Amino acid sequence: MGISRRAASVQPSVTLAISAKAKQMKAEGRNVISLSAGEPDFDTPEHIKEAAVRALKEGFTKYTPATGTPELKKAICEKFARDNGLEYTPSQVIVNCGAKHTIYLAIQALVEEGDEVVVPVPYWVSYPEQVRLAGGRPVFAPSGNDLKLKPEALREVLSPRTKAVIVNSPCNPSGVVYTKEELEALGEVLAEARVWVISDEIYEKLVYDGQEHFSIASVVPELKERTVVVNGVSKAYAMTGWRIGYAAGPEEVISAMGKIQSQETSNPNSIAQAAALAALTGPQECVGEMVRAFDERRRYVVGRLQAMPGVSCGVPKGAFYVFPDVSGLGRDSVALCSWILEELEVACVPGAGFGMEGRIRISYAAGMEALKEAMDRLEEGFRKVREEG
Repeated sequence: MGISRRAASVQPSVTLAISAKAKQMKAEGRNVISLSAGEPDFDTPEHIKEAAVRALKEGFTKYTPATGTPELKKAICEKFARDNGLEYTPSQVIVNCGAKHTIYLAIQALVEEGDEVVVPVPYWVSYPEQVRLAGGRPVFAPSGNDLKLKPEALREVLSPRTKAVIVNSPCNPSGVVYTKEELEALGEVLAEARVWVISDEIYEKLVYDGQEHFSIASVVPELKERTVVVNGVSKAYAMTGWRIGYAAGPEEVISAMGKIQSQETSNPNSIAQAAALAALTGPQECVGEMVRAFDERRRYVVGRLQAMPGVSCGVPKGAFYVFPDVSGLGRDSVALCSWILEELEVACVPGAGFGMEGRIRISYAAGMEALKEAMDRLEEGFRKVREEG
């Protein structure tokens, strides 16, 4: 007797594990700079917190409908129409306990035992594990030199057992953003294959250099009825701890996700839903302020990394990560990140956790002072590694 095969097969999140280790080291008095967590360092904007306090004072502390409050679902429909050119009704929308939970429910609703789900590399660490939890098999599609999935690479990994393909733009960990033309090319293959699409767009608002976010469901209209569009308030509004994600898609799938959620968690947190409503319907200047700060940090970190011998770093167009190639330092990513944490007291995430050895993920969702100190430590540490061979 023991735990289930599925539970035993799932790997813990490498990002959360490193963040926990960094926090432990800080608690021990060590001066650790954490560049591993996938969350903004900004506080939740005041008008959003005030909405939560107001809801609390008004006694909004009971169960809500399992799939979310009518007010929030209406606001989500309006957001999709306004920002993405996508029309949905409230019955085609579900609110969940964070976008990670949203993706988990979509996979549970779509994937049968033995189904294949295409996961482009590099990938967010939870995609393949969530597929395995549903009894499915993740099939990894290699990216090009620009870290983007190409139509020919997608076509090669599709099979009669393919049930779904995950699309993530802006991408975690690479920060790449797919153009409209690139999504159209992928969409042509997906429409022909008649597979489901799970489009993770949680970093939608965090784009730079004039880049524009496009949803594949709007770019390729024939895909809309086979696409679950995932988003949430965590990244754009610095609300990671509030745990509110949401999805829109065909009513059949959204209803199935709702049934699972009703038996799993009941409803998302009532107070957090009130806060999310304020985030989506209130002033949006706070988003622009964060994006400008992230952009300044992005430029600084990329510039510093590009000047380090043994490191090759492209310029990400979205999210708040850089994903440099550190293979020139001669150590595998797990060993390198372990050394960086223990010796340099900087927390980064090994590329192996994202399916791409030879790289590390660095989050620039930290203050500029911390980033400058971290880059100084990395520059000196990498110099020593190269000298030691």
